Amino acid sequence: MSGEQAAFGALLREFRLAASQTIEGLAEASGVSVRGIGDLERGRRAAPQRRTVAALADGLGLAEAPRERLLTAARAGRDGGYRPVGVRAFPRGVDDFVGREGELARLAALAEREAVAQPVVVAVSGPPGTGKTTLALHAARGLAERFPHGQLVLDLRGTDDDPPGPAELVLRVLKALQVADRDLAQAGPQGHPELYRQLLAERRCLLVLDNARDEAQVRPLLPAAGAGMVVVTSRRMLTGLDSVHRLPLGELDPVAAAELLTSLVGADRAAADPAALRAVAERCGHLPLALRVAGNWLATRTGWSVRRLADRLAVEERRLDALAAGDVRVAAAFDLSYRQLTPAAARLFRRLALVPGQDTAAPGAARLTGQPVFDAEDTLEELVETGLLGTDGDRYRLHDLLRLYARTRLEAEESARDVDRARAELFRWLLDTAVVAGRWFEPGHGAPPSTWRGTVDLSTAGLARAWLQAEGDNWLAALRAAEAAGEHATVVEVAESLHWFSDQWIFWGHWPEVFGTAARCARALGDPALEATQLNYHAWALLVCERRHQDSLLRSAEALAAAERAGDAGQQAWAHMYQGWALQQITDLGPAADHMQRAAHLFETVGDLHGGLQARHGRAIVLAKLGLTEEAHAFYRDTLALLEQVSDRLEPHIADVTRIGLHAGLGSSFGVLERWTEAVDHLTTAVAICRASGNTALESRQLVHLGNALLSAGRPAEARAAFARCVSLGVHADPRPVDEARGVLARLDAP
Repeated sequence: MSGEQAAFGALLREFRLAASQTIEGLAEASGVSVRGIGDLERGRRAAPQRRTVAALADGLGLAEAPRERLLTAARAGRDGGYRPVGVRAFPRGVDDFVGREGELARLAALAEREAVAQPVVVAVSGPPGTGKTTLALHAARGLAERFPHGQLVLDLRGTDDDPPGPAELVLRVLKALQVADRDLAQAGPQGHPELYRQLLAERRCLLVLDNARDEAQVRPLLPAAGAGMVVVTSRRMLTGLDSVHRLPLGELDPVAAAELLTSLVGADRAAADPAALRAVAERCGHLPLALRVAGNWLATRTGWSVRRLADRLAVEERRLDALAAGDVRVAAAFDLSYRQLTPAAARLFRRLALVPGQDTAAPGAARLTGQPVFDAEDTLEELVETGLLGTDGDRYRLHDLLRLYARTRLEAEESARDVDRARAELFRWLLDTAVVAGRWFEPGHGAPPSTWRGTVDLSTAGLARAWLQAEGDNWLAALRAAEAAGEHATVVEVAESLHWFSDQWIFWGHWPEVFGTAARCARALGDPALEATQLNYHAWALLVCERRHQDSLLRSAEALAAAERAGDAGQQAWAHMYQGWALQQITDLGPAADHMQRAAHLFETVGDLHGGLQARHGRAIVLAKLGLTEEAHAFYRDTLALLEQVSDRLEPHIADVTRIGLHAGLGSSFGVLERWTEAVDHLTTAVAICRASGNTALESRQLVHLGNALLSAGRPAEARAAFARCVSLGVHADPRPVDEARGVLARLDAP
């Protein structure tokens, strides 16, 4: 600014430099202290009284005109002009702030930045109720001393129907920074933005723009220069803002959620029932707003136990109604965002409540609304932008409480007929796609037929497996619904298509249910061949996935009886095979060997090469358990040689599973002979095949066998690496060897 608009400190410094004086020199000439002059020039002190100004003017040797300018600037400051020191506009915050250490640390690190080309701007975004404002206020208080020229919080009221526009907001900031009314009038509304930018460029201020509606509301409020910092909070991601640091917020972690509840209800009540406290936190979805409402409810109802509230929140249909304390309702916070959606986005948001699993992708969402996939993806991204939908890669997820809210809107705004139609369309698509994806792994099928016109890329077995795993909870729910609706043939078709795929994802946890459901449906269809097939699959699932050996024996016996009624030699072979497998697991080796031999004969009779190799493998295992190590060793080698001879007639993934088992068996038999080098070689091959084929379940098992063989071979460093790899495999691994690997690593690390 210039003339009467000039800030006193800036004008004083201008005159001092023009007179070629140092601060020390002016202090000596005027009698004003060095520190006092420095604080005045930097705006850390309000404009001085007239006698101090006169002393400074005398020390500078100012003529009449510049002396009057200096006096005018001082008078403007004293009469309500800009006073940078002590300007604060913090609303009341909360004293029980917990968690968010990472976010606070990042904000503090950004605040440390000194003068740069432009101010630091941080966009804090997240769904309603995640505590964006609370975080911004807590951070602002902690950072206040780093911004000596002012710390302001401005509520942009972005969820209002008629939020303030940029011009009104700029004027509010100027007034908060105590710009004189006559300066505002002189600049006029058209000059306020320039006055705003210049003022913030000259000062190190912290500006919190809370609850922004969109980029258009925020963009004019972002200063272009200076050493200040702006923190913008919004439910929207504000993707259109450039050159900003982004800080997304989600729910609290379980520890912080419990800590927040404890701070509200008191340590004694929390300690009286920690399990109930965790249940309340989980049913609040670890969402800060919901946690605070629940905590305040308990804090004002001292006669209530934490368990009583946990039980109240357990009823999903009433949970949102229960999450209300006084005039604060979690559902009301969601309402504010929902009513700003476009009609298409609101419709999709409601219908996402029909997704049975935790998440979905664009093709599934498109089935709910009838949109083309690309349009559905755009609508999903609109929901992400508004903070109502989370995303992880190409998967979209509603927060648990938002899912309940979406369900209430669906029931209130759509007819039962439309809801049922949307759900049926989603479920039909899930099951149809599951059949096509699963058949990638079935002999005689492979890639989708040329006539298939799906909305999912299933052009490779890897893509098919990825879809089946990502949508597992969804197509499982659709399968349950199909059984409930009496669609028995559909259930059997889906289970049949997934038979060999199940070897690729053994420890998903639901195969016993899938094949048990299919066995019931096959029985309802009155087809003993189908029933025998599904009973055999169920026997496999009970045996391999859950190690329920006796239950598996019962199922395979039922399968054998059904296969004999149907005259199906192939399914008789599989029933004998599963009988033998279960019997060798419980060390009933004589009958086990007999069943394996019968299975091998029947497989040869019907020309089932895949089954025949499995039966030979099973017979080798029995020989090894009988102590006939050399004979078992030879049988493993002969079977492996046969496998390589006929590999061009086998499905590649089935051949891989068989190779894994044979190399693992050879490794085991060499281990019994204490020939550790050969044992390690075969087990290393088994692990490599698992890894190359993506079979995490079998890899976890073979890594433990390999690690133990390496320890016996005196190679502890390599053994440690094998056990560590096993532990790192994640949720698709067999939990038992993972636990064993953890135990071995703990022993290796023990002093």
